[in-house]
Amino acid sequence: MLILGIETSCDDTATALVRDGRDVLASVSTNQDAFHAKYGGIVPEIASRQHVALLSAAVDDALERAETRLADVDAIAVTRGPGLIGSLVVGVAAAKALAFALNKPLYAVNHLHGHIFAAFLDRAEAPPYPFLALLVSGGHSQLVDVRSATEMRVIGRTRDDAAGEAYDKTARLLGLGYPGGPQLDALAQRGNPKAHAFPRHRPDAGSLDLSFSGLKTSVRYFLESDEGRAAKPEDVAASFQAAVVDVLIARVTRAFDEGSYNAVVLSGGVASNSALQSALRSWSEKRNIPAFIPPPKYCTDNAAMIAAVAYHQSDATHADPLTLSANPNLPFAPPVSP
Repeated sequence: MLILGIETSCDDTATALVRDGRDVLASVSTNQDAFHAKYGGIVPEIASRQHVALLSAAVDDALERAETRLADVDAIAVTRGPGLIGSLVVGVAAAKALAFALNKPLYAVNHLHGHIFAAFLDRAEAPPYPFLALLVSGGHSQLVDVRSATEMRVIGRTRDDAAGEAYDKTARLLGLGYPGGPQLDALAQRGNPKAHAFPRHRPDAGSLDLSFSGLKTSVRYFLESDEGRAAKPEDVAASFQAAVVDVLIARVTRAFDEGSYNAVVLSGGVASNSALQSALRSWSEKRNIPAFIPPPKYCTDNAAMIAAVAYHQSDATHADPLTLSANPNLPFAPPVSP
């Protein structure tokens, strides 16, 4: 089954051709960092206008790289939500037009499901069910109990800032450019993670929830102090990053202690963070639990993961109607079998 995936939930214009939910024939992604950098963050109106300008060429590019034709595509998959409404509307409208013109089935995909199924791409061995997914990105931080492609439930989530959001805001406090997360990670690699004792959030008894707003605020107050003004930026970055990683690994440990899982999946934009990857791999080796981490190109927003979800969930759900609309607040719940 050859699926054309379209992803425009935020500021990446992405398309992909994926066969059988695993083999990526082509994956195209154009980021808009240069358009948003001077604002220090994503401007929704600019993002949606850039999608309009870039999406058609991105579809053509993917087809050319895959050496295939639109007529050979078996289905169209598109991110319906969650995300920026203007950006989502562009992708959904394009996918509906293609599905109508080609008389092909249309599958609307939850963006967060896409991040989880990024771990299935371009690998011979898929994560064995049930597994625990740690999904960390700029907008979301969640622990997900994954029983099958259509049986998933969120068992822990952030109560305030997502991990990626905390990275970007802390990077701004350190005077780093946009996007801040990767730059803070690079700076932290030169610093001492034990130089400063920043707080680790402890959840309520029985909870797997996360919180990073207190950590971000602690860094801000520290940098405003006499000690902070004299501190090395690389040590502050490394100490902040160590606090984030410690919290995430602690939640994974607790989830495994309380549940039964065959593997752990790390996904989302923050999954490409060097310290988090290293810590999770070390944890998995000590526990003798397989860890699945997508390559960096599939950690950030991409259309291959959207096509993968459509394939794996297509047996449990009917194709979506051409009256489909974008939903920026789409709930996490997977589709129910018809």
